[in-house]
This record gives sequence, C-alpha cells and structure tokens, in this order.
Amino acid sequence: MSDTTTATATGAATSARSGARSSRRRLLTLLAAVVVVGVVAYGVYALLFAGRSVATDNAYVGAEVAQVTPLVSGPVAQVPAKETQTVRAGQPLVILDDADARIAVAQAEAALGQAERKVQAYEASDTALAGQQAARQADLQRAQADLARSRTDLDRRQNLASSGAVSGEELTTAKDQFAQAQAAIAQAQANVHAAQGQREANSVLIAGVSLEQNPEVAAARSRLDAAKLALSRTVIRAPLDGVVSKKTVQVGQQVQAGAPLMAVVPITAAYVDANFKEGQLRKVRVGQPVTLTSDLYGGGVVFHGRVTGLSGGTGSAFSLIPAQNASGNWIKVVQRLPVRIALDPRELAQHPLRVGLSMKTKIDISDAR
Repeated sequence: MSDTTTATATGAATSARSGARSSRRRLLTLLAAVVVVGVVAYGVYALLFAGRSVATDNAYVGAEVAQVTPLVSGPVAQVPAKETQTVRAGQPLVILDDADARIAVAQAEAALGQAERKVQAYEASDTALAGQQAARQADLQRAQADLARSRTDLDRRQNLASSGAVSGEELTTAKDQFAQAQAAIAQAQANVHAAQGQREANSVLIAGVSLEQNPEVAAARSRLDAAKLALSRTVIRAPLDGVVSKKTVQVGQQVQAGAPLMAVVPITAAYVDANFKEGQLRKVRVGQPVTLTSDLYGGGVVFHGRVTGLSGGTGSAFSLIPAQNASGNWIKVVQRLPVRIALDPRELAQHPLRVGLSMKTKIDISDAR
C-alpha cells in the first residue's frame, strides 16, 4: 500500500515539474516575441518618423523689449503706469513737470511775433525808402538845373568882363555860385546813391519770399516748434502695446534725458530662441513649421510657429570670455546654436507668454533636401 502511494506522489511531482518547465518556456517565448515586436516597431518608427523632426527643451521666450526713456530732463509729477500693468501704445506712462517747458513756449511765441513785426517793418521801410530815393533824385535834378543856370551866368559875365561891363566882384560871385552848384551836384549824387543802397539792402531782406517764408520768421517759428515739441515730451507715452516691467521711476524724482525709467514687454509679439545641438541643424531651414509647448500651459496648449533665422554664432562664441580651444587640455564640447522661431500672434493673444519662459520645441524637417 505504501509503495503505491509513493509511486503516485512521485508521478504527481514529475508532472508538476514538467508543467512548470512548459509554463516557463511559454513565458520566455512570449517575452522574446514582445522584444522582437518592440525592435521591429522601433525600427519602423525610426525609418518613417524619427528623421522627420528635431526637438529640444533648451528654448526660451524672448521679445523686443522697449526701453522707456525721457527725451527731456525734469522732475517727475505723475507716474500713471504701475509694475505689471498692461498698457496700449500711446498711453501716458510718466508725466514730468511742464512749467519750464510752458514758459519756453511762451517765450518762443513772443519771439515769433517780434520777428513777424520786424519783417513787416522791413516791408514798410521799403515804401519809405522808395519815397526817399525819389526825393533824392529830385534833389539831384534841382542841383543839375542850378548848375546849368550858374554856368550860364558865369559864361555871360566872363564875356562881359573883357569890355568892362561887369565888375570883378560880380565875376567872382558868379564863379563862387558855379562852384557851389558843382558841390551841390556831387552831394545830391551821393545822396541818391545812398538812398538807392539803403533800399537795395532792405529789399534783400524781403525779396522773393512771403512773410511766412522769411528766414527770420522761419527761424523763430522753428524755435517755437522745438519748444512745443519739448513740452509734448514732458508726457512720456508707451511706445507699443505690452506689460510694464522694471519700473524704477518715482514721483518727485529728477530724471535726465536718456535715463531708463521702465521697460514695456510686448508679450503678444514674443518669439522663441531654441538652442539646438550642432548635429541637429543639418536639415533645419528658414520657413520650416514648428510646434511648441510651454510648462505655463502644459501639453494641452500647442503653439505653432516657423523658423525665421539661425544665429550667426554659438552662445559660447558670443560669451564675455570665449572658450580657449587652442589650449593643450582641450575637450570637445557639443555646441548649441540659437534658432529664432516666430509664433502665431493669434495664439499668443489667446495664451500670452512671458519673456524667459522655457519651451519645448520640435521642428518639422521633412521637407529638407
């Protein structure tokens, strides 16, 4: 009885071991099949898709940040803009005290009025000088008549002096009158030339131009325009749409022309600089489509853009202290080149990005040749 039980137990153990080996064999076969399928799938993916795009997570949002600086000096009267405030182009950001600028405008207006009246006086003087020139010409004609008369009297007395009909005193008087007439002629001619020269000099100031185009009036008007421009610049406005950042100005502060007061970041006109490894750039071309995601919105928000250009040098080439690769202990380091990517403005309007945020970037290079 015991032998039969023992034999039965031995058979059961043998059957169990045989079943375990069979099960292990099936598991190994299944695992090998999974590995083969995985390798084949990876090969198919690599053949069809892996070479059609390049990706990097070394990418950051950038923008053409506008620096807000005053063009005139003065004390700050108001600062309507606040840090992180969204502003529109033309919106007042800083207002300077304009008292001095208003005085300068008033002075320039007064100077313009003086210049206009001065030119009008030139025009009035031209009429007066014309009359004076005519009077001097008349004086010259009278002097010429007096000279002719005195010459006739002198000739008559000289003819009568030989016969004794005219005394020596009368002859002397006639000669004196003739000499005086000659002097009067010279004086009248000089007066005519002087009057003519004065009128010509005055005509040069007004000839060929109207009152508005006169150089003195135009110069005064330009000074008035400059004063008005300086007055308008006491209100510092936003140069573009964006968000106020890096505000350093306070009410009462004396600011100088050119001093940075704040920055305006155009978040709806942002771009991305993606730093790709040099080995990834072989097929990257301008105009290729790009898909991007940001940690700010997660993978559910996909941005679309296009490659607009590649930088002229790597980051290390433009660093403050470039790498010295000519040294004896040189070790090759894979370099990265910034690739500029323009984003879709409509997507940026719906999901604004901030400068400096990191992005995940994938460039479709399937159309590269």
